[in-house]
Amino acid sequence: MSRLQIYAAGHGAGSGAGPAHLESDDGNVIAAELAARGIGFERWQARYELAADADAAAILAAYATEIAALQAQGDYPTVDAIRLGPDHPERASLRQKFLAEHTHSEDEVRFFVEGQGLFCLHLAEEVLLVLCERNDLIRVPAGSRHWFDMGSAPCFTALRFFNNPAGWVANFTGDPIAERFPLLVENTPGPG
Repeated sequence: MSRLQIYAAGHGAGSGAGPAHLESDDGNVIAAELAARGIGFERWQARYELAADADAAAILAAYATEIAALQAQGDYPTVDAIRLGPDHPERASLRQKFLAEHTHSEDEVRFFVEGQGLFCLHLAEEVLLVLCERNDLIRVPAGSRHWFDMGSAPCFTALRFFNNPAGWVANFTGDPIAERFPLLVENTPGPG
């Protein structure tokens, strides 16, 4: 189930996150709280059960209608599919890279078609943890400080939309804030 937790960002180094001042798994509350902060959140329908061996081309073909609909709404000419399972050979190094706070010069738009991932948004004096699961579409505006946790045993498939033909390009902030906040607790089956 999708979930939102909102914390104060201003705790000292090593002090931990402190208590969340808002927690909700209500999709309407999640969408409203995120919208108030300029983040888009929608519930779409992931209509297909993907084969265990589905590659990026098969995933993109299955969701061609959804891809075309989103591309018609905005400036996202480039799309790819990312699928990571618990046996992915680069899972540990990818997790570490995504866990470092960073920004992008373009919007980060993701539609989860399987599994889950934790988007962590550092917006002004707040940190928002958004557990995205199958059927969730999130739009994080360009320049937003954030990190992403796919867990130690990743199980997710997402469509990634870009307005930059180079795809995923991160600008790392060097801020260790991510170390003070909860990580993803894996409990949802994913690909395969």
